[in-house]
Amino acid sequence: MHQTHGMGYAEYNLKLEKRLKVEREREKDHQKSIAIVSEHQRLVHSL
Repeated sequence: MHQTHGMGYAEYNLKLEKRLKVEREREKDHQKSIAIVSEHQRLVHSL
């Protein structure tokens, strides 16, 4: 948690705004991962 988001779990747990920021970042990363997997599958299946 600290390495990725720059805060420990205690701080994450205590501050709602920081928790929301982390969750927004996680959602963006998740969407990027989905896009990468979709692109990879498209490329593999087009061969």
